[in-house]
Amino acid sequence: MYGNRVADGAGVDRRKRINDVLDKHLHRSSPSTSTSASTRPIKAQIQAQIQANNSDATLEESETDTGGSDVSASDDGEDTSWIAWFCSLRGNEFFCEVDDDYIQDDFNLCGLSSQVPYYDYALDLILDVDSSHGDIFTEEQNELIESAAEMLYGLIHARYILTGRGMAAMLDKYKNYDFGRCPRVYCSGQPCLPVGQSDIPRSSTVKIYCPRCEDIYYPRSKYQDIDGAYFGTTFPNLFLMTYGHLKPQKPSQSYVPRVFGFKVHKP
Repeated sequence: MYGNRVADGAGVDRRKRINDVLDKHLHRSSPSTSTSASTRPIKAQIQAQIQANNSDATLEESETDTGGSDVSASDDGEDTSWIAWFCSLRGNEFFCEVDDDYIQDDFNLCGLSSQVPYYDYALDLILDVDSSHGDIFTEEQNELIESAAEMLYGLIHARYILTGRGMAAMLDKYKNYDFGRCPRVYCSGQPCLPVGQSDIPRSSTVKIYCPRCEDIYYPRSKYQDIDGAYFGTTFPNLFLMTYGHLKPQKPSQSYVPRVFGFKVHKP
């Protein structure tokens, strides 16, 4: 479903473009009102479009009933969920795939509807609900909903990785060095963990935390536009408390400045 969009949607330029559109929208209207006021005309359009599509689908089903099994078999091979597509994009390797049943539990999404514009449509996009009706939106509306879906998924992701299943998924990435290594020489390539400097969206970008020297660093350039709130301030600390055996000892060495072999005097 989303496989054809990977090539033209991957990379930092795409994230910047749709976030610029979202910034303009948030400047015009507050997040708490955008889902109710701005999308009301769109809901009426969707209702009409769904009715038309349902009638067309009934006719097509009767015409292609005999060959339906062959078509569905070929489509299943190309079908990709939005979550799998999003996590496979270049620059999104820090994200793990959140389970559908976690997202479908309203308790886990408490408070997010007031933070994300076009919340209902963004949630439907993430869960692949009525995703075939996206053609009725304008290009700007599609970009707004897509950007809102990324924001919503990021905020859900920050909560999910604090659960047992979420930490297990991030543990696999940690063991594969997906989050990068500490750039400090005396940390000897220690694998790092993603961390946010704030839990408030759009406050700061994601950083990587080194468990050995206990400091944070900028990740590689392709990750530097990811919102730090999508990982939160709690994750690396809770992760190391949960998997205590992964906590390394602090480095015993540190750099000593020298001039012609003599230590530099510190005033």
